[in-house]
Amino acid sequence: MKEILSTVDEWLAQGKRVAVARVIGIEDSGPRDPGATMAVSEDGLVAGSVSGGCVEGAVVSEALDVLATGRARRCSFGYSDDQAFAVGLTCGGVVHLFVEPLDWGGQIYHELRRSLLAGEPAGLVTVTNVVEEASATTSMGAKLLVRAEGPAHGSLGDPELDRVVTRDARAMLERGVTGSRHYGARGEARREDLETFIESFIAPSRLVIFGAVDFSRALVEVGKVLGFNVTVCDARAVFATKARFPMADEVVVEWPDSYLDRVGPSLGPRDAVCVLTHDTKFDVPAILGALDSRVGYIGAMGSRRTHEKRWERLLEAGASEAELRERLMSPIGLDVGSRTPEETAVAICAEIIAVRSGRAKRAMAPLRDGSGPIH
Repeated sequence: MKEILSTVDEWLAQGKRVAVARVIGIEDSGPRDPGATMAVSEDGLVAGSVSGGCVEGAVVSEALDVLATGRARRCSFGYSDDQAFAVGLTCGGVVHLFVEPLDWGGQIYHELRRSLLAGEPAGLVTVTNVVEEASATTSMGAKLLVRAEGPAHGSLGDPELDRVVTRDARAMLERGVTGSRHYGARGEARREDLETFIESFIAPSRLVIFGAVDFSRALVEVGKVLGFNVTVCDARAVFATKARFPMADEVVVEWPDSYLDRVGPSLGPRDAVCVLTHDTKFDVPAILGALDSRVGYIGAMGSRRTHEKRWERLLEAGASEAELRERLMSPIGLDVGSRTPEETAVAICAEIIAVRSGRAKRAMAPLRDGSGPIH
């Protein structure tokens, strides 16, 4: 949603009506994950994507019809559907969409917009399906905007339902999870009176790079392409400058252990720490500090000989061998034959993605030689 926000604002300022289509679920293989969003103006202009091009034309038609009727709708496209095949969804899966006029209760859109621009976590709950028995209390498209603390904005139609969904949305927001949940009309568990789509808008993942070296400059650039908030940290002020790393969100002159004492508690499973310094007095404190955090990826650059010597010093400094084997990716990066800083940055980021997705052990297997869904 954030990617299309400026365009949607421009359309609204021009007095245009806007429909929003969002992926709310996929079965088997799907081109875009739940939460992918596309906006369509009343004159047929498009921002964003829900399928990478496969079904966009059909979705535009759905969106324009929604604007004409004023009624939200749930629609699906699958490989076995004649319409989906005709518009190009040949990936073998099914994509479920929710298409609605952009109103969201007025205040909810503005509150969500404020959170997105400020980088504040927020969870948007939308009722995406209602059985007839529950229609007296809620309706398709009902909205609730939830933050980590404070009151929610909007209502799904019943106070007890709002309370239960707010609790669940906060739990999903804390984990950065987006997906559908089912409830009874008043929030009862194990009921399917209504379906909700809970979308978590969270701050970008963080990439902390220790060492202001040439490889770091390339890693900053690739990390930014992937959407990371990137910090470069080095104790040497002559190297750690914004002029050398203009694309970094932050350049810090500080020792790694001191920096991680401050920042480590805020790092989580979606974040990454890369140690590129090749110097024991930097490497060991940086790795030890990262191990004390909940950061999801820890990688350290160096030859295999450097790795072996660093491993010994880490054990001497109190690190456990089991934790090092489980969490430390060293030498850093996937073995793709990289040599230049730019190629190495790609190899590192590929490994970060593989660790995050749980595919690190088979990350180098070509898709051609595998089986099963690729998404």
